Amino acid sequence: MTTAATLAPTARHATRRPRAWSPWWTALLAAGVAFSGTGSATLNGDELATVSAARRSLAGMWELALNIDGHFLPYYLFMHFWTMAGTSELWLRLPSALAVGAAAWLLTDLGRRLHSVRAGVFAAVIFAVLPSVSYFGAFARSYAFAAAAAVLAFWALHRALERPGAGGRWVLYGVAVALVCSTHLFAVLVLPAHLALIRRDVVVRMLGALAAGGVPAVVLGLIGFGERHAISWIPQRGPEVWLKFPKMAAGTSVFGVVLFAVAVAGVVLLCAGRRRAWGAALAGWLVLPPLLLLAVSHLVTPVYVDRYLFVTAPALALLAGLAVAALPRFAVVAGVAVVLLGCVLSFPDHVDIREENGRFENIPWALRVIRAEPDDAIVYGQSQLRTGFDYYADSLMPVDVLRSGDEPSPDGFGYPERPDVAAALKGRERVWVVWRGDKRAGLEGDAVPRVAEVERAGFELSLAKHSADLPGLTVALFTRR
Repeated sequence: MTTAATLAPTARHATRRPRAWSPWWTALLAAGVAFSGTGSATLNGDELATVSAARRSLAGMWELALNIDGHFLPYYLFMHFWTMAGTSELWLRLPSALAVGAAAWLLTDLGRRLHSVRAGVFAAVIFAVLPSVSYFGAFARSYAFAAAAAVLAFWALHRALERPGAGGRWVLYGVAVALVCSTHLFAVLVLPAHLALIRRDVVVRMLGALAAGGVPAVVLGLIGFGERHAISWIPQRGPEVWLKFPKMAAGTSVFGVVLFAVAVAGVVLLCAGRRRAWGAALAGWLVLPPLLLLAVSHLVTPVYVDRYLFVTAPALALLAGLAVAALPRFAVVAGVAVVLLGCVLSFPDHVDIREENGRFENIPWALRVIRAEPDDAIVYGQSQLRTGFDYYADSLMPVDVLRSGDEPSPDGFGYPERPDVAAALKGRERVWVVWRGDKRAGLEGDAVPRVAEVERAGFELSLAKHSADLPGLTVALFTRR
């Protein structure tokens, strides 16, 4: 029978590490699984924004940060130097896969510290098989870094609380908090959960480390508040989004719900045993970010986007690993069963994210649709789409008649364009128009003004094709009437 003491670490678990124990194989497993999808799915608009930002000079990145994506500046600075060695899909996404591996390493050791080697291994392997981990581990944005930093902060806090008199451990904790704040602005929503672990004998050191490490969040938050116009596209959400939270954190529907239920059991067992504070802290890590993000959305400006909450995925895996390891009998069998169940239930999701259109913006598909003839023109419904077409185009492209400069705008990701579409298309008989979104977005209403401008210039629709998933891309051919 499972008791409250099941999750309390024994003296052997707390003081002695088995010789064969090593977290490196779980780190390699997680990084390998994430990296396995790196070269199949094409880069999407967010990743191409990373390419655009990283290619700029340091002064150019600073100017960009003053207008848009200021909270991504630390990541863009890192990628600026990283891309000096290349900009292939594999190379761009490799840092995220390495960050996933680092998160798995830290999860393994944190699970060992909280319960046992078995708990840490279960947590890391469950983390590795989540489709969300494969998605963001092969994604050239900072979300995997944020997740790794969140695990590092909890791991460093455990070490500091273990030896509260060791100043170096509190310094490491402060650095970890600063990394959380620097990797993504909304990753800071995991930090309030740390307060569940505060004790009278460490209150000054812990709050001091939190305050010092939180400085980047204040700076980037002020920059982001001034740039909130850049996220005006985010709709207002209601509490119903919380029903989708297990799917978002895990990247899969059914297994996400199952895993969330197991994680809740982990919280209950921790709180019922001698790890009550850690039960509250890990529960906060899992549920506070979506709660606080929705609160910010209603109190300040709409900001609720699922991918901002990937920082909760390690907590979901850790709590599930702790719950399984706490079983008094057949824990290994149960752990293997959970992992296998996850592999089976999430297999379709793993396949989907590894398809060419796995990031829902398939520019190579659009290039295959465009069969350019001599003197064909191309018009982009959104100017920033050029970055992707410049990146992938390797054959004859239609003439970009509106483009008036080779470099993107200093204050954004679009390109300078000629204002008069009719004049730019003078003498052309065919024009390809590409826009982000489905056919209706461009052909009905005024969501894509360039389409109406092409029609007013004397062209009519000849064909239109949309990639498989939303929002996707639409490629349309217009011919002169």
